Amino acid sequence: MLKVKQFVFNPVGVNTFVVYDTDTLDALVIDPGMLRSEEHEEFDKFISDNKLKVQQVVNTHLHFDHCFGDNYVRDRYGVKVAASVGDDFLGKNMAAQVRSFRIPMATDASDIEIDVKLTEGDRIEVGEYEFEVLEVPGHSPGSIALYCAKAGIVFVGDALFRGSIGRTDLAGGDHDTLIRNIREKLLTLPDNTIVAPGHNGPTTIGEEKANNPYL
Repeated sequence: MLKVKQFVFNPVGVNTFVVYDTDTLDALVIDPGMLRSEEHEEFDKFISDNKLKVQQVVNTHLHFDHCFGDNYVRDRYGVKVAASVGDDFLGKNMAAQVRSFRIPMATDASDIEIDVKLTEGDRIEVGEYEFEVLEVPGHSPGSIALYCAKAGIVFVGDALFRGSIGRTDLAGGDHDTLIRNIREKLLTLPDNTIVAPGHNGPTTIGEEKANNPYL
């Protein structure tokens, strides 16, 4: 069975997901946003208590709040960080990103190096489950979503929310591009697909097709 553990980390309240196969205990970490030592400990305890084997970090995009914990997970668990090269410039400017938002405790945020460059159609395995990479730029140039057809879930970062969409006024954002990609890449998924966003609670593709005023 595929299970999903959702944490809410850092002052911006980002959703960090640990996705794991209960049979193999292989785990994927999506958008590790832990910043404080207490958040590191909470994350590590969950991994340890469930005897999970962290295989990789994947970022839906490289805005600072979604990748504060990238280097921590990489170093502690000896794994690689995967993201779209379209957001490389963001990962290499973490301190500047943080300064622009005046985030406490993160003025010296370390830059993020992409180890695995993801593109449309790439596949990521988590035990017996497979996630397909969907490129959904607009919120950021390198925004991606991770879709698992077998489990009926898609992790969308900040592209799509319940009744809303991601902001497009940050560096590299583009409203028309985001709307087009949501319609072409996400709303074409089955209506019962669970949408796991980067902030706040889940929704479904069908719910957003029927009620999202931006779409």
